[in-house]
Amino acid sequence: MFDIHQARIAIIGLGYVGLPLAVEFGKKYPTLGFDINATRIDSLTTGVDTTLEVSPEELAEPEHLTFSHQLDDLATCNVYIVTVPTPIDKHKRPDLTPLRSASQMIGKVLKTGDVVIYESTVYPGATEEDCAPILAEVSGLTVNQDFFLGYSPERINPGDKQHRVTTIQKVTAGSTPEAADFIDALYSSIIPAGTHKASSIRVAEAAKVIENTQRDVNIALINELALIFNKLNIDTREVLEAAGTKWNFLPFRPGLVGGHCIGVDPFYLTHKAQEIGYHPQIILAGRQINDGMGAYVAETVVRMMTQKRIHVVDANILVMGLTFKENCPDIRNTRVIDIIKEFEQYHARVDVYDPWVNPEEAQEEYQINVIPHVDKNAYDAIVLAVGHEEFCDLGETGIRHLGRENHILFDVKGLLPRSAVDGRL
Repeated sequence: MFDIHQARIAIIGLGYVGLPLAVEFGKKYPTLGFDINATRIDSLTTGVDTTLEVSPEELAEPEHLTFSHQLDDLATCNVYIVTVPTPIDKHKRPDLTPLRSASQMIGKVLKTGDVVIYESTVYPGATEEDCAPILAEVSGLTVNQDFFLGYSPERINPGDKQHRVTTIQKVTAGSTPEAADFIDALYSSIIPAGTHKASSIRVAEAAKVIENTQRDVNIALINELALIFNKLNIDTREVLEAAGTKWNFLPFRPGLVGGHCIGVDPFYLTHKAQEIGYHPQIILAGRQINDGMGAYVAETVVRMMTQKRIHVVDANILVMGLTFKENCPDIRNTRVIDIIKEFEQYHARVDVYDPWVNPEEAQEEYQINVIPHVDKNAYDAIVLAVGHEEFCDLGETGIRHLGRENHILFDVKGLLPRSAVDGRL
C-alpha cells in the first residue's frame, strides 16, 4: 500500500504509550484504539483515562478515534502499531509474552499489503527474529513480500506534561526502503518535532535500549558515590551542587531506579549480549547498585532509629509514596517496594500513603494496603520516597507533624533542605 492517505491504523495496547499515540493519530486518520482489557475500553469510551496521561478534553478531541476489545474490529485496519509492555521475569530475563500474544492476534487478521510497527522496547533483532515469524506463521503470509515490518521506539515519560508524543523527535525504521519511507512519513505527519529514520530496524531497536541503559549506568555511578560519601559523612547533594558548577558535569541525582524503562531495559540488552557470548560488566554492575538502593535506605533508617533509641520491632513507619516517580499513578516496577519489604524484615509496622495510587492496583500488584489518610503524631520514622506535589506542599512542618516527638525523617528525593531532615540520599 505505502500511501499514508489510505492508512487505517490500529494501536494495540492502550497504556501510557499507546493511548497518547492513538489520540494523535485519531486526529488525522481512521484509528482504532485496541486493548484486551474490556474495563479499560469501557473507561476510555466514557472519556476517562485512569493513567492520567490524557485529559477528558484531549480524549474527546480526535474525531477519527474509536475503541474496541473485539478482535474482529482489527480486520478493517491495514497499519498495526504494537505498544504492549515488555517486562522482565523474576529472574531478570526479558518476558516477550505480551509481544508474542499481540503478534499472534495480529496474525489472525493480517492481509496482503499490511504494515506492522512495533514500539515496545526490545533487544536488537527481536522484531525480525521473534515477532515476524509469528506473524508469518499465523497469517500464512510472507514478510517483505505480503506484509512489512516497522519499528519506532516509544519515548513516553509518564506524568511529564512537557515532553509529549508530538514534542519528542521519533526514531523510525522499516524492513524495506519503501516500508521505511512510509513509516517515517506516517509518524512525521503527526509529530511536529520531526523524525529520525534509522538505516535498519536493528539500529532503531538498539538505539532505544541504550537510551535508558545510559541513564541507568549514570544514576548507578551517582548512587555509588552517595554510598561512599555517606560513609565519609559528606552530604552527597551538596557535593553534586558544587561539582555542577562545571559546565559539562552531568546533572544526575541519587535515588531509586524503577519504572517500566530504566529499571528494565538494560536487562534486554544484557540478555542479548550474553546470548552472543559477551558478558557485560558495567551495565550489570550498575543494575546491581541501583537494585540495592531500596534496602540501603531502609537499613540506614533502621540504624538512625537505633541511634535515637527508637525500637525498630513493632515501630510505626510511614512510607510516603509508592509510584516509581512523582505526580504519576504508575506503580510498575517501583523500587519503593524494596524499602517496604526491608522494613518488614525488621518486624516494623509499615503504612504506605500515596494519593496518586489506585488502592486496588497496589493490592493486586504488591499486596499492599495503601492508607487513605495519615494521622499526626503517629510515626517513629517517616520515609519521603516519592516527590509528589502534595508532599512538597506539606513541607517540613507538615511532614514532621506526622511523626512522634522522637522520630526519624529520611528524604530519598532531596525535596527538603538538608537541615530539615535526619538523613537523605
